[in-house]
Amino acid sequence: MIDYQSLRFDYKRHADQDAATAARHPVVIVGAGPVGLALAIDLAQREIPVVLLDNDNTLSSGSRAICFAKRTLEVFDRLGCGDRMVDKGVSWHVGKVFFHDEQVYRFDLLPEPGHERPAFINLQQYYVEGYLVERAAALPLIDLRWNNKVTGIEPHDDGAVLTVETPEGSYQLAAGYVGACDGSRSNLRQMMGLEAKGRVFRDRFLIADITMDAQLPTERRFWFDPPFHPGQSVLLHKQADGMWRVDFQLGWDADPAEERKPENITPRVRALLDSIGFEGVQFQIGWASVYTFACQRMEHFRHGRVLFAGDSAHGVSPFGARGANSGVQDADNLAWKLAAVLEGEAPDALLDSYASEREYAADENIRNSTRATDFITPKSEVSRLFRDAVLELTKRHAFARTLVNSGRLSVPAVLRDSPLNTPDADVFKGAMVPGAAAADAPLVRADGSTGWLLRESHAVRFTALLFGTGEAAERSLQALKACDFPLHIVRVQGVSPESELATQRYDAQPGTVYLLRPDQHVCARWRHPTAGNIRAAIDHALAKA
Repeated sequence: MIDYQSLRFDYKRHADQDAATAARHPVVIVGAGPVGLALAIDLAQREIPVVLLDNDNTLSSGSRAICFAKRTLEVFDRLGCGDRMVDKGVSWHVGKVFFHDEQVYRFDLLPEPGHERPAFINLQQYYVEGYLVERAAALPLIDLRWNNKVTGIEPHDDGAVLTVETPEGSYQLAAGYVGACDGSRSNLRQMMGLEAKGRVFRDRFLIADITMDAQLPTERRFWFDPPFHPGQSVLLHKQADGMWRVDFQLGWDADPAEERKPENITPRVRALLDSIGFEGVQFQIGWASVYTFACQRMEHFRHGRVLFAGDSAHGVSPFGARGANSGVQDADNLAWKLAAVLEGEAPDALLDSYASEREYAADENIRNSTRATDFITPKSEVSRLFRDAVLELTKRHAFARTLVNSGRLSVPAVLRDSPLNTPDADVFKGAMVPGAAAADAPLVRADGSTGWLLRESHAVRFTALLFGTGEAAERSLQALKACDFPLHIVRVQGVSPESELATQRYDAQPGTVYLLRPDQHVCARWRHPTAGNIRAAIDHALAKA
């Protein structure tokens, strides 16, 4: 088994370092974390060559981001590495909330059948990065350069010139577009004189990875004010390799250096295990960190030819697993638009929609993250009294459970107001509105074999979902073929009870068509489309209208 935490990648001198003038590349991505790697892979799959620079030569250490949501797993499927993530990760969908030493309620994040992917997997960030690096290495259009640190940037109307520092000295690179994926302390953001604004939370949390031989159910456990850690909160998650992640709230006055010491972590973990019936279980501490956090974002994610994504653009608290998930979804949104612009299929203005859509998503994530943090860490006695009253009521009254907030877990933003959407001309019910991420469902292919709707959708092109059979469906099929655009068509024919789920989720009738963008967001839908309707919606989704 590969120890991804100990991997060291070789620095290699590149011919660009010896060029008399700065070599120019269509796209240079800065930062080889999950977001930068996802963006590079997505672009390479679209035949766009990418230079990916990282200032280090290692993957992340410790678990860090561990919760990867269903939508992010579907993105990883499209990038060619979702199966590895799910096979290695720990799948879960049940969460339990405790107040003092009593369970007050449980929730199920995937209460309905008919989804290929689980609600969440827990997988240490170094595995996610490792699998993405290996996928990137299989794509010849990705030039991944380790120990290449960007120390300067000069933006221009037609791109930017980067100064890159290496173990053998500095060189310059010219980029048509720059993907700034260099994390919460983004050097690019600082060098361009930009900042992220928001709220810094005056609290500290200890996170620790521990290994132990204990059989606990695979579920999320969250304690408010437990006897083993009075006045604070605790979160427990199972990870791959028999490892467990524990988060202890410490309070603002805690000394980070002291709290990271094993002799101070051990009694906290011991008290937790004893309280849940594992008095004799031995454990080992693998990695620990003390952190504070902020909910903030840049005012604009696009600055000419420089596009910010992931933590460099926005930051949230860890409650709700919205950090890495939203970052990967940034890359998912940006890649197809950048490729369309570079290939001449769309005007540069399409990239403005990346900024507006993902700024909206960031605001949604920050709002939910801030609310969770305020509930978990009340900053006044009145706030604490309110929270504790809600938790007491939760045991007996369902209405109170809607007020409990131990982290509203990550879901994709519904981009209802996107300028790329075509408004409905027909009446539909359900959640699959223009702007929503397409819901998965089982389907039966024409040859009788079974599959999944999102797997059948194209990895890099626009997809049309055509529902039903008969005359109405055939008319819609002819309209799709006549629209003069290379659409990927998926026939969704309800010929079994299981495959009827897709029809129900999309409120479909024979002949209904849903148009999906390359990132699998719905951008238009019709009961009976014409070729003109379809082409107009595609042009609209490419910012040509």
